Amino acid sequence: MTTRDPVADLRRIAFLLERANEATYRVRAFRSAAKALAALPPEDVATRAAEGTLTKLSGVGDVTARCVAESLAGEEPVYLRRLLATEGVDLDDAATALRQSLRGDCHTHSEWSDGGSPIEEMALAAVELGHEYMVLTDHSPSLTVARGLTAGRLRKQIEYVAAVNEALPEGFRILTGIEVDILADGSLDQDEELLAQLDVVVGSVHSNLRDESAKMTRRMLTAIANPHLDILGHCTGRMVTKRPKGAEGEGDRGHRRATKSGRPESQFDAGAVFAACAEYGKAVEINSRPERQDPPKRLIREALEAGCSFVIDTDAHAPGQLDWQRFGCERAALCGVLPEHVINSWPAERLVEWARSHG
Repeated sequence: MTTRDPVADLRRIAFLLERANEATYRVRAFRSAAKALAALPPEDVATRAAEGTLTKLSGVGDVTARCVAESLAGEEPVYLRRLLATEGVDLDDAATALRQSLRGDCHTHSEWSDGGSPIEEMALAAVELGHEYMVLTDHSPSLTVARGLTAGRLRKQIEYVAAVNEALPEGFRILTGIEVDILADGSLDQDEELLAQLDVVVGSVHSNLRDESAKMTRRMLTAIANPHLDILGHCTGRMVTKRPKGAEGEGDRGHRRATKSGRPESQFDAGAVFAACAEYGKAVEINSRPERQDPPKRLIREALEAGCSFVIDTDAHAPGQLDWQRFGCERAALCGVLPEHVINSWPAERLVEWARSHG
């Protein structure tokens, strides 16, 4: 009798590959195999492994079949053992203190918009990382390239999250949210009554990123003053020119084209924008995606000097990307950001109460 779960081992391998920025096709191979095997009774998987017929299943190849066989034999798969042995180096003390203070992630995506995995799989990965909560922030309707949620789909998602929360381990919860587009006039791209129902609202600019500075500043200031907005997401919209290999996860449709050649920062009056965030009690996001690194360190320092609070998010589009918070923590620590400046170091109840105070 094996004490290992081959499906869990395949998912763990996919998670570690994502976290290490490995190529998407490698991640997809292990996640597809896990999905195919999860649909079968465990005894059928064992029988197929014994007969050598696992590769006849769609989504299972030679490498993944070998991992399954090793797992069923009670052994840690060689592929998994190699990944665990070559994990990244430790963060320095300040960044480690920041990372250890974080209780959750306030910016994540699922297959409901442009993410690549079900809500449940994202949540279980967050549980494995030791998070207490995950804010689900799929896109709003105007971002059609990312399959943004209409009001009707968002209502269904709110109900679905409530059902999923019933089945999740005690001590963890999914918070309802959205990454709502900040439209050209500064309004938010979703029904106000729906925004009022959500636990946390991240607002980001995704269109007309080359607007002249005065126009972009007015747009952002209008959004920050909106009582439904809680967090200003990736404020410059930039993409760094050198995208790490495999930085987009399964389903990262919205990032691929822009990151091939990079994208410059949007121009706006940072002093005015950060002063407004401090005045209205809104948090500035430190986006941990390797290809974003947004805001740049000079703007993190300016926001800190303006008295802003921060949230260190992953903007994860796949489970393994949920461990990218360490990238944001490294950049935040270099700028003097401490745990007391970061709102996702708070427990879920305090975070939700803070967001409700804006309304």
